[in-house]
Amino acid sequence: MAHGGGAGGGGARRCQVRGGGASRAGGGCGAYPGSHRGGRYRAGHRPARSARTLPGQDPIRRADPIRPGVEQADRRCEACRWAVRPPARLQPGIAGVDPIRFAFGVHLHQPTGNFDHVFRDHVDQAYLPFLQRVSERDFLPVTLHISGPLLEWLEQHSDGFLDLVGRLVSDGRVELLLAGFYEPILAALPRADRIEQIQWMREAIERRFGVTATGLWLTERVWEPDLPADLAEAGVRFVLVDDHHFLVSGFERHQIHAPWTTESDGKRVTLFPIDERLRYLVPFRPPEETGAYLRQLRDAGHRLAVLADDGEKFGGWPGTREWVYERGWLDQFLDVMGGMVAGGEVQLTTFEQALKEVPSAGLAYLPTASYREMEGWALPPTAAIRLARLEHDLGKERLEGADGALVRGAHWRNFLAKYAEANRMHKKMMALSALCRWRGDPPDARRAIGRAQCNDAYWHGVFGGLYLPHLRAAVWQNLALAEAELRADDPLAHDLADFDADGHEEILVHSAKFSAVVSPDRGGVVEEYTLFEAGINYADVLTRRREAYLQLAAPVAPTDDVATVQDMQNGVPAELAPVDTDTRALFVDRVLPAGLTLEAYERGWYEPVASWARTMFRASVEHKDQGIDIVLRPTSEAAPGLIEKRLRFDHAGRLSVSYRWDPSAFPPDAFFAPEISLARELQLDCVPTPDLWVFAIATVAKSERGFDKTVQGESYTPRWPVALGEALVVLGGE
Repeated sequence: MAHGGGAGGGGARRCQVRGGGASRAGGGCGAYPGSHRGGRYRAGHRPARSARTLPGQDPIRRADPIRPGVEQADRRCEACRWAVRPPARLQPGIAGVDPIRFAFGVHLHQPTGNFDHVFRDHVDQAYLPFLQRVSERDFLPVTLHISGPLLEWLEQHSDGFLDLVGRLVSDGRVELLLAGFYEPILAALPRADRIEQIQWMREAIERRFGVTATGLWLTERVWEPDLPADLAEAGVRFVLVDDHHFLVSGFERHQIHAPWTTESDGKRVTLFPIDERLRYLVPFRPPEETGAYLRQLRDAGHRLAVLADDGEKFGGWPGTREWVYERGWLDQFLDVMGGMVAGGEVQLTTFEQALKEVPSAGLAYLPTASYREMEGWALPPTAAIRLARLEHDLGKERLEGADGALVRGAHWRNFLAKYAEANRMHKKMMALSALCRWRGDPPDARRAIGRAQCNDAYWHGVFGGLYLPHLRAAVWQNLALAEAELRADDPLAHDLADFDADGHEEILVHSAKFSAVVSPDRGGVVEEYTLFEAGINYADVLTRRREAYLQLAAPVAPTDDVATVQDMQNGVPAELAPVDTDTRALFVDRVLPAGLTLEAYERGWYEPVASWARTMFRASVEHKDQGIDIVLRPTSEAAPGLIEKRLRFDHAGRLSVSYRWDPSAFPPDAFFAPEISLARELQLDCVPTPDLWVFAIATVAKSERGFDKTVQGESYTPRWPVALGEALVVLGGE
């Protein structure tokens, strides 16, 4: 196969093979001078960097010898042959055929803020028995990633699991992976934070286990094209991503069974594609199917198979403990793998070993991507429904073929547009990270911000995530800890900024005691109200939504098989929660009709007489009497009747909201009724005394157990007859 001439070349040149290695005069393919540079190296000896090697790059390895059994006519350099078609098929049992290298990785994680009993149950029922069993049966080496929140919990509880990991690491039988320590979505962090999170993990591994890790588990496999430069700067040599990332870029499926090289800003890392088929075979299908698939890959001449996935699959997810241990799946799997290893068909390997032994298949530039399911979850509900219908129309056969990967959803950042609650946490984290750097990076504040970067509370798929109040509360608690330290000596002050990056300015009010965000463009609501001493954002209440899976859900037939992630997306809840018409916050203002009942109000079965929930207000800020007043008046396009809404904050964070309205603008029997959605109980004083409606704000959402009904907070709605013309609410008073 001809290539265009390289530097110093004059026209097309052909690859030549001499002495079993790919080379040419001048050192490699004509298209890429030096890409297969010749030379002999002693085993374990690393060649010196050439003058062409850029900072952060590894020296280029020469191509491996041509494998036995490959047709003579196809004796070209590895990269060229790979680009043309899949490796030639090899027959099992041919003398000299190498075993396929099988890199088996397990990711162990529990999020910041999760309950102690959840940590304990997963260690006892999944993580420890799995590692004990594979070590007893010598299914080693394997690769582990232990997330920072889990590692901290294990160290605090003096757990024997870490002792077992330590022994296996010391013996060279377990490889450890890096990640952001607190399991953040690296692409969603400031660049300095990305590097720091990885450094924290490297330091923790070196301190606890005495080894230096160079490979990275990419959290939720969320990839963006600028990551390689930051990863390389953090000392990462290789990264695990999904094969989906390659397939959506136009790669063929046969090309994913090898490492690839990528770069940004001239700094490069190696990519290992995780085989989706292996993710769904292990542990959900009989072990013989995994063995047959590995044999198929080896027979086709592939040198590497990669599996890396969640450790919860091995006893943490519903039904998996019985399936994996009690019904014998793991023992059967180890029998099958043991036989293939003994028979010379499979060789277990670490990723570090594979990096040395399996040459790069070439250069790859990947788009913004995650695993296939995540991209679907990130879509807005209407788009997710359209995608599901399109997939149904295309049919299973076509979706599993070459065209299927080109049908995809959104990227991870879309969760920040889909869920205002996630975006508020993210933008607060970003703002505090910048403030922390500006104020000298005090270590305790920096660590608290790092914990708040844990990914789980920022998105939702078929697991609870954003819908779990205790995970969001942990994020806000850590943000409060950081901000309390950073603002310890601050006076009461305000800033104007487009805080949530939506193109509209918010008013930020803060002191040494509290922090609040007021949105004049959304009815003057309070979208954050954090009291530092309590460590609570009282406005952190999730809006009730109708997720796409609730509209697409179909009954699930009983089966003896254990459920995969795809299976978990099916099913019908026993009860659907109401849907909110407006995003929840503090002080969402409406006028309600006289005949409305509390039950109808709770379920959203009503039309307000007037609503300012989505109204743009003109805002002015006044500093007086040791407080800050935000005076809000509706624009001319707003519903008539509301004259003024005035929010007053004092230094301690006490919030007073006063209203003036025109009674003649409404029916005489109507009620002026601001809704206050509180995450936790807080003193509420109203003048004059109103008729107060209170109800629990509950959502219904997917989790690994099925559908969960979760109380997110409580709605408080004081109702005053419109004839009064004015009212006052005081929040957080003594």
